[in-house]
Amino acid sequence: MKIRARAPHRPSQREMDTASTLVRIYDTFQALVRSASPVDVATGLAALWALRTVIQACRKRFRTTRLRGPKSTSLLFGVAKDLFASSDTGTIFEEWSKEYGVAYEVPMIFGKKRIVLCDPKAAAYLLSKDTWSYVGTTGAKEHMSRTIGKGLFWSEGESHRRQRRSIAPSFNSTTMRKLSPAIHKTVDKVKAAWEANIDADGSGSVVLDVEKWMHYVSLDSFGIAGFSYDFGSLHGKPNSMISVLDAFGAPSSPNFWDGTVLLISLFYPIILNVPTSRVAMFTKLRARMSEICELLIDNAAKEQEEAPSERVSTIGLLLKAEDGVSGRRVTREEVMAQIRTLLFASYETTAIMMTWALIEIARHPNVQTKLREELLSFGEEPSYDQLTTGFPYLDAVVQETLRVHSAVQDLIRQASEDDVIPLSEPVQTRSGEVVDSIAVKCGTEIGISVPGMNRSEAIWGPDAKMYRPERWLEPDGVTRKAQEVRGYRHLLTFGDGPRACIGKLFAIAEIKTVLSVVVKNFVLEMRDGPDTKVEAVRGITLRPKVVGEDGIKVPMRIRQYKG
Repeated sequence: MKIRARAPHRPSQREMDTASTLVRIYDTFQALVRSASPVDVATGLAALWALRTVIQACRKRFRTTRLRGPKSTSLLFGVAKDLFASSDTGTIFEEWSKEYGVAYEVPMIFGKKRIVLCDPKAAAYLLSKDTWSYVGTTGAKEHMSRTIGKGLFWSEGESHRRQRRSIAPSFNSTTMRKLSPAIHKTVDKVKAAWEANIDADGSGSVVLDVEKWMHYVSLDSFGIAGFSYDFGSLHGKPNSMISVLDAFGAPSSPNFWDGTVLLISLFYPIILNVPTSRVAMFTKLRARMSEICELLIDNAAKEQEEAPSERVSTIGLLLKAEDGVSGRRVTREEVMAQIRTLLFASYETTAIMMTWALIEIARHPNVQTKLREELLSFGEEPSYDQLTTGFPYLDAVVQETLRVHSAVQDLIRQASEDDVIPLSEPVQTRSGEVVDSIAVKCGTEIGISVPGMNRSEAIWGPDAKMYRPERWLEPDGVTRKAQEVRGYRHLLTFGDGPRACIGKLFAIAEIKTVLSVVVKNFVLEMRDGPDTKVEAVRGITLRPKVVGEDGIKVPMRIRQYKG
């Protein structure tokens, strides 16, 4: 017998209006009590108790659906410590999804619960209402405020829309066409530097830490394109910005106290006021980064006065928005936060994805050879439009890298109002009931695992864990289920909805430019062979690292391609 899924009760408008009226009556009674006699007070209290009972009954009619899920592994921390310690949470979430369905509940710190979605329909619904009905968690926002500031990552609702609108023109396709030559010129510096290193070595090849170089090219290209400022990283110029960004993003091994405070603060941010060495370090780093951002602003303002440019730079738009009319105006604090946000995003997330792209083509010589053949067949330096549409295998390599190696691991939101989330397939609740949607009460925490969705076998098929660029070129390579994912190219790597990554076109253009220059001119191999083990280590994001290396390094043997 087929079980029919029953949707949870959705409160009617009449019920919600009734509850609102009762609350107003309750407030009126409180005012009367303050001026009443003892008999009146007793009578009023009895009435208030009755009203309170009715109000609670109305509110209890809408409750978060209690779902099945994994058992807690810690009385205090639930499964939070296990997730925090793992470098592959995507696999953990996927295994739970196989057991409990496309929506389930996980125990977190001090009895808190989090609903996890591994469902394209549910994810699309939630992310489409991002910044309004669903917002960042209090803990995450407090961390963001203390480290980077109240920029795009922090803001919600109208504030987010206003900030996003202030810089959107600097990331559209028209602007990218103008910025493409600057990105290519920066990547050419990598080519020249690697050729010089190979010549200096004298053996025909050289071992270089490609992760370091990808951070350099990312910082320099965005500095020039976004802020009209050359950090000079690729020329070996002493650079305080690199030391600050590395300190922010580099993995660390906090002591027990620091690690415990960090984990608890994600759920109870007030604990960030407890003095720890990690909190002190981030406070100093933010102060130093603010000094550097002030220098960038002063440099941009001076440049605009001396030689106004027709090009729409990011920092120029921010300065212009700061002088805008009231209501649309961006404050100086928001300008600073935006600069910190964009610098961190370009230096950390884009560089990480470029590093993973080089790792995969070094691991897969056949992919590297096929990509080189496509790039060499073109000949001249490609334009932005040609890079975007003229190299199908390059596009496939980039898309597969974004699918398998997302820099962002989780999208965690909190319901700011009662809601009902639809599901693409029914799930069984804790009571045994089967439902095709779940009720979430205001304050409910909801998570989406990006790698759990991007590499899900239920969504991408049995070869979902394999790095296989050809899937993007095959008629049925992107499964029907994967096509239900609403993110960019059916991936959640850049998020989706109002909070989707604003710089995704810049990031993709930069990755494609790096690959086109590097693969045409060099042959890349893992220093210790194609089977070299690479792990992901946790900092603010997950950085790749060759197992056994001191520090965060990805050494590769590089030689010039001779044809």
